Amino acid sequence: MLRELYLRLCLSTIFREVLDKPLLKFFGDFCKEGAREEDRLRAYTGLCLEIYRSGKSLAGCVLDLLYENENVYVKRVARDEAIPSEIREALDFELSVFGEFAALAPECFRRELDIPYLPPFATENTNVRDAYLEHTGNIGSRGFGIFASCPMFRLSDQLAIEPVVSADKISLSHFVGYTAERERVIANTEALLSGRPALNTLLYGDAGTGKSSTVKAIANHYFDKGLRLIELRRDQLCYLPLVMAKISENPLKFIIFIDDLSFGKSDDSFSMLKAALEGSASATSKNAVIYATSNRRHIIKESFSDRDGDDVHRNDTLQETLSLSERFGLTVAFSKPTKTTYLDIVRELAKRAGIAPNEELEVRAEAYALRRGTRSARAAEQFVELLLSEKK
Repeated sequence: MLRELYLRLCLSTIFREVLDKPLLKFFGDFCKEGAREEDRLRAYTGLCLEIYRSGKSLAGCVLDLLYENENVYVKRVARDEAIPSEIREALDFELSVFGEFAALAPECFRRELDIPYLPPFATENTNVRDAYLEHTGNIGSRGFGIFASCPMFRLSDQLAIEPVVSADKISLSHFVGYTAERERVIANTEALLSGRPALNTLLYGDAGTGKSSTVKAIANHYFDKGLRLIELRRDQLCYLPLVMAKISENPLKFIIFIDDLSFGKSDDSFSMLKAALEGSASATSKNAVIYATSNRRHIIKESFSDRDGDDVHRNDTLQETLSLSERFGLTVAFSKPTKTTYLDIVRELAKRAGIAPNEELEVRAEAYALRRGTRSARAAEQFVELLLSEKK
């Protein structure tokens, strides 16, 4: 029975690439005609391990593989193109067969081997066909391919967009303070998601005030609304047109995130960023905005010697570099907190951690900030973490 099922899976055309995934390869090895019993057992335990690693059921694993597959059907749906009858027929057949595979239970394998015990795996009753069609029917918020199940991505050294496996799980509810600043970035992001004009944004200010965390929390919060984040390093800015081209036809919305942005006076890698901020067709995409963070208002480092030299038009050159930050449509300042604000943050974080605020707490919090040389939201969080470690 299982071999017949696998042979029908091998007829997959739309989901052909799914057959190359480890889960299906292990199933194929189990069903291989003439396979030795020990090889079939190893194939079965390999399949179990894939399910265990996912933390889901077999049906959940199958659906993830289908959602993440970039195939001819889902690309047509993303482009809002008509689906030919032959593709619909193939899709219906393949989803039906994958549904049979997703419904398998350990007992099905045990009967094939006629042995009393096999390691169990989680099962659930799921209509694979309906789930997949519902997913692709909401492709603007659900995504497809690599963008289906992860909020954050980066550009690899091989110029591939890849998921950040250990992405920061921070949420908007985590923050204390800087509400007005954060709301400006949130409102801009909601404009992007609703299809209204959104502005490239510079979040600048003192270290530890939550600039980068704000951007990541927004990406997590709006994941189900169709938002994804792609982080570029400064030295990767020359590949900005490549990234924009890869996402330009995707129905999702994207934040291109550049963290801790600054340039030296002789660093011309800012030219591509400048082109994007000015609306160059090759460096922009209608479904993406650039969010950058910097500890400096003027993100081009300048020294007094830059005001001299033999550049006949040195004033024009100087103004061009210093005004890069002005090319962001929205700039949001995250300033160092006052003593009062800092202690407010400490009190709220302590309350959340189950630590009763008192005068001694505030004295110690201020002393901690002075030893670190600065008051910041990060310092407040680290101080509360120190208190928690002392309790253990």
